[in-house]
Amino acid sequence: MDLKALDKALQEIVNTRNELAQIDYNNPKYDDVEEKLHDLEDDFQDKFGGYLEEVIQKVHDQHCPDNDVLLPIAYLGDGVPVELEKLPGKDAKLVLEANPPRLFLRVKDKQQLVWEGK
Repeated sequence: MDLKALDKALQEIVNTRNELAQIDYNNPKYDDVEEKLHDLEDDFQDKFGGYLEEVIQKVHDQHCPDNDVLLPIAYLGDGVPVELEKLPGKDAKLVLEANPPRLFLRVKDKQQLVWEGK
């Protein structure tokens, strides 16, 4: 897996999401930026989705086996709520971040690195 390309694609999605968040819905650029974001996400899924789904599945198997694995793009930003096997009832999220690509398990204000693309 070309982790540099994966990371570059993640960073581009994050930057485009941030750009979109700064634009008012009525701004004429909004639709163009939103379309760009969707294209980036689709391309990301096509190129890296299978690989990341396997990675995420392994993390789920280890920490939250009762949760379904979603598309990798869902884990970006705010992350995906999960139910932890070892800490039932705790609010937890699995979050995908860039630079370098990695997955964190966040419980309240604490986080644990559960995968890093190297």
